[in-house]
Amino acid sequence: MRRLLPRKPRSTRSDTQSHRAAASTEPESPASLAEIETQTAPTGMPAWERSDVLQRPGLKPPQHVAIIMDGNGRWAKERGLPRAVGHGQGVDAVRRTVRAAMELGVRYLTIYSFSSENWSRPADEIDDLMGLIKRFIRRDLAELHRNGVAIRVIGERGDLEPEMLGLIEEAERLTAGNTALNLVVAFNYGARAEITKAAQRLAASVLNGELQVGDINEVRLANCLETRGIPDPDLLIRTSGELRLSNFLLWQAAYTEFVFIDSYWPEFGRELLSQAITEFHARDRRFGGLSKRSTA
Repeated sequence: MRRLLPRKPRSTRSDTQSHRAAASTEPESPASLAEIETQTAPTGMPAWERSDVLQRPGLKPPQHVAIIMDGNGRWAKERGLPRAVGHGQGVDAVRRTVRAAMELGVRYLTIYSFSSENWSRPADEIDDLMGLIKRFIRRDLAELHRNGVAIRVIGERGDLEPEMLGLIEEAERLTAGNTALNLVVAFNYGARAEITKAAQRLAASVLNGELQVGDINEVRLANCLETRGIPDPDLLIRTSGELRLSNFLLWQAAYTEFVFIDSYWPEFGRELLSQAITEFHARDRRFGGLSKRSTA
């Protein structure tokens, strides 16, 4: 599990002032959801075929990239800014990363936006995060739909407030037919809870006589997870230098390649995503078998 260690840029007085100014202004709201629905998504050759990054013959991007977006608060603290500003800059990093993923030909991008453990944070920070997520859906949905992005949200929904639940459901419904990029948002998500619920579903099927114990296998369990129908991640990236999964995609990441990046999430974009993909292609993925080099 190698790490990429790009140098963190120093903040300047003008940088800090500009971030404070950006945090105090609110962009205009987009068109209504009804107007968004009339916009169509683009078609044409896959993005990776148009990319100038993947030049080696036969080299294709990882199909599925998952990202643990970490370090918003520390990014802000190092610059003497409120944590809320760091979260706002993190939303900008999401926008850059979605665009970069499409340009580099990634088909599935899963982002860890809010874990089920994050509810233990201070109430005012949670309010800021919920507000950012709502505004992101309202203001970016039109562009995402126009660019052919399909949105899918995984995580617990039972305790979500009606406004948030309605925004999530509308975003999924509106973009369901898009094919340029599948953006999977892990929101109020915890992998242990996901696996536990999958096991409970299978146990209920046995009790109801729908399955025999011997019928339970990896495929059946995977089909009970929230990610059913989504390929397992090829590459998982975590920012901020932390070296753990934090209850994210524990089942799905069994054979995923990990790349840990010291830069904080607000610093992330196309350059760091490209570096991580380059590192991914340098790996020898054996899936429990022998190296291709050792059998040559």
